[in-house]
Amino acid sequence: METSSQSARTASAVSHPAISASAVSGSAVSHPAGSAAALGAVPLRRIPTQARSRDKVARALAAAERIVRREGVDAITLPRVAEEAGVSVGALYQYLPDREAITAALVARYHARLERLLDDAVDTIPARGGDPVGALIGAVADVFRDERAVRELRGVAGSTALDAMAREHKARMALKVDAVLRAAGLATAPAMATQDGDGRSGPSVASVTARLVFASADAVLHEAFAADEPARGELIAELERMLRGALGVG
Repeated sequence: METSSQSARTASAVSHPAISASAVSGSAVSHPAGSAAALGAVPLRRIPTQARSRDKVARALAAAERIVRREGVDAITLPRVAEEAGVSVGALYQYLPDREAITAALVARYHARLERLLDDAVDTIPARGGDPVGALIGAVADVFRDERAVRELRGVAGSTALDAMAREHKARMALKVDAVLRAAGLATAPAMATQDGDGRSGPSVASVTARLVFASADAVLHEAFAADEPARGELIAELERMLRGALGVG
């Protein structure tokens, strides 16, 4: 029987069919910079099949992240990214034709990394003495510590496609929180199956508790890492206190 953790991992793996699913999300697994695996599950206009093309796309995405760290998402344009990456605009256009496409690729990388870290959090619970709150906050905080780029990308919106990506990501994250809580032996309502208009089975929806835990952690950590110390530490400490109280753990 598939566990809730395995189900959450499977849902994440099939959500972005573009290429694969690891190194662009910050995976610890090492891949050559120009490999398909190094591009990860990012939405591209076309999938590059040659190593040289894959390398150009990987360089462009790395360049886009550097621009976001320095100047913010609004500074992203195809010419700027091409110049930063040292490739021609024409070489990138067929894969990342405009600002929205580049931003969507970066957001997908951010989502994949956060989802992978939450998967890993399930495995760290025994080492933390069965502490799901510490595992959850640690996993999400690890991503928010990753400088300005992550905080900028978290709030990106403005198109139907990006908004849909955000909703799907949050649904997957809530299912992963569900898996973390269950791995810690906390009683939560079971994940609920959904049905489409024709009565066919749809994707599972996480318990209300899991959805609230993720939404709270995501929102508070976003605010915390936008602040300086000591406000940052105070917000994180209060988040941990609040979640421990809500979940009934010491």
